[in-house]
Amino acid sequence: MSDNNLANIKSAVIKMIDTEKGSLEELSLKLHANPELGYQEYKAVEWLCEYLSRHNFSIERNTGGLKTAFKATFGQGKPVIGFLAEYDALPQLGHACGHNLIATAAAGAAVAARLAAKLYGGTVCLIGTPAEELSGGKIQMVEKGVFKELEAALIAHPGNDDIATTQALACVTLNVEYFGKESHAAAHPDKGINALDAIVLAYTSLNSLRQHIEPGARIHGIITDGGKAANIVPGHSAGTFLIRSQTLPYLRELMDRVLDCFKSAAQATGARLEYRFDKSIYAPMNNNMALANLYVKNMDMLSHRTLLEDPEMNFGSTDMGNVSQVVPSLHGYYAITGKDVSGHTPEFASAACSAKGIKGALDAAKAMAMTAADLFGSSANLEKVRTEFQKSTRPSA
Repeated sequence: MSDNNLANIKSAVIKMIDTEKGSLEELSLKLHANPELGYQEYKAVEWLCEYLSRHNFSIERNTGGLKTAFKATFGQGKPVIGFLAEYDALPQLGHACGHNLIATAAAGAAVAARLAAKLYGGTVCLIGTPAEELSGGKIQMVEKGVFKELEAALIAHPGNDDIATTQALACVTLNVEYFGKESHAAAHPDKGINALDAIVLAYTSLNSLRQHIEPGARIHGIITDGGKAANIVPGHSAGTFLIRSQTLPYLRELMDRVLDCFKSAAQATGARLEYRFDKSIYAPMNNNMALANLYVKNMDMLSHRTLLEDPEMNFGSTDMGNVSQVVPSLHGYYAITGKDVSGHTPEFASAACSAKGIKGALDAAKAMAMTAADLFGSSANLEKVRTEFQKSTRPSA
């Protein structure tokens, strides 16, 4: 690989995305104005596939058996470098997590990375991944082997800081229901079994448990049903809870401890407990620092963003964590708001269609495409990424 060749390709990548700015902005704003929930992103898939088809990508629909998943490829042979697009929205809030920008950045990066694939050989792959927010679509796609051909998977997420890695937590959802017995709350309380008392007692027990768990772990949730009327002993209650941890083994330990809180409340009140852990468990993020370092250097070349490489704070959970367990992965963040604005808010939804939001997505597209050029053009870079990944996933003795 010639340094001059690589520098020229990176310059061409930047120019390509600048040329595509109008089309990418139009795509992003169209996605933002038409928010779709997970597994219902039919318009988003059509628009993304249409854009990629115009740039000579081959399109495969229903990837991994999911109706709103797809795979778009350009080139042939190895290495296969993948960009991941998310495009689902949040209930009522729309694109308050900025997935319209994630999809736009992935599409721009894929189109620009074709230049490196043409020069050095290899395949550019954009994989459309539905339902990140509530269902973990990538988890099912991992189980179907969708990502196994990739040498690297890259995604960039809007936020309120510029970061090269993500400290995502393992996570599982627990849905619970208590079944008691209704009766008149004043005339015959002795004939009732209070399902609301059961879930409140369990909730209080969880608050006590929180004092005695690892600092990086989280337990939180809501009561979704607490009865029909104040003068009726509640015969039914329900809730949804999330359990998070920095590691999968500790998550499984916490699952047992949390469930004990609900079981003991059932025993204390006489209400019958039914519960269900979601089958899809979000894995923690396995950051590949060799990949992140390339991304940092490329973003630095754009001269106006200074990235934190390894922040110590946690960022919730993402199904990209599951991808990172099977293929070297990058999950960066780029700032589109001030630090006072949180994701999953109306304010963040507004930022996701702002000029600053569009610029962030284009910057991320450039840095990801340039990182792909580093991998296409250098076997040494690829080997560093592979070696680190193999060490990170090797079972400890």
